[in-house]
Amino acid sequence: MSNSSSLNEFLLPAFADSRELQLLHFLLFLGIYLAALLGNGLIITAIACDHCLHTPMYFFLLNLSLLDLGSISTTVPKSMANSPWNTKAISYMGCAAQVFFFVFLFSAEYFLLTIMAYDRFIAICRPLHYGTVMGSRACVKMAAAAWGSSFLNGLLHTANTFSIPLCQGNTVEQFFCEIPQILKLSCSDSYLREVGLIVISLCLVFVCFVFIVVSYVQIFSAVLRIPSEQGQHKAFSMCLPHLAVVSLFLSTSFFAYLKPPSLSSPVLDLVVAVLYSVVPPAVNPLIYSMRNKELKDALRKLVQWVHCQHQ
Repeated sequence: MSNSSSLNEFLLPAFADSRELQLLHFLLFLGIYLAALLGNGLIITAIACDHCLHTPMYFFLLNLSLLDLGSISTTVPKSMANSPWNTKAISYMGCAAQVFFFVFLFSAEYFLLTIMAYDRFIAICRPLHYGTVMGSRACVKMAAAAWGSSFLNGLLHTANTFSIPLCQGNTVEQFFCEIPQILKLSCSDSYLREVGLIVISLCLVFVCFVFIVVSYVQIFSAVLRIPSEQGQHKAFSMCLPHLAVVSLFLSTSFFAYLKPPSLSSPVLDLVVAVLYSVVPPAVNPLIYSMRNKELKDALRKLVQWVHCQHQ
């Protein structure tokens, strides 16, 4: 196999060889996928239908839920479809589409979490300027910037990755098409250009990470200066869900991409990929709705309305 132009398809390894374990993998992924669809779908519907939630914080949360739905729909359905049919194949264009949408949606989610940290910072540390700084037009522009820059990032990485000659077979050691695993199939030294792009992306990730950390240091120092315990509790309940989502997102993705090579193995890589690409979209709605009274009230109203319609 001399280069990528001769490839018609890639092979994604099965989670298990036995039929019983393949069925377990299918059912587990189906359960997680349905939980993500239900949780994020409810949040999107509740925010869209409840005028009390038409605020910057919930506007960004709606965008985050859309990105979560997109990211889990990029990776999980194909893996689920391969299990019952006992196949490993994904077409060349299907693999390229997975790489593009995963990089695009993953990048947009990270940028959006950074914007949400800024939103929390303004709300708590600069409350008098909140209405001016976080106006509806500014929020739309920030969200559009996150989506637009991520789209270009996904396009750039996908075009660059699939222009590299591949001469190490066509088996991608992952349950979806992932850039680091595709680069392992490249000919010697031909992947250096994509590595350079990844380094630039990591620098941008680091800048966003520092921004989030600095924002939360100032947020917590401001919260601790609030004299009333009720005020502190309200501020913490506003920030802790976002901080939990950021921590889950960063810890799993950092471990996936920055773990020492000595820890790398096909089984561990598969498990870590599930942790950073499949679990967060399913868990995020639970984290955001757990301590948020406004969102819980909106969800309760939505469930009651649906129940009344079916009576």
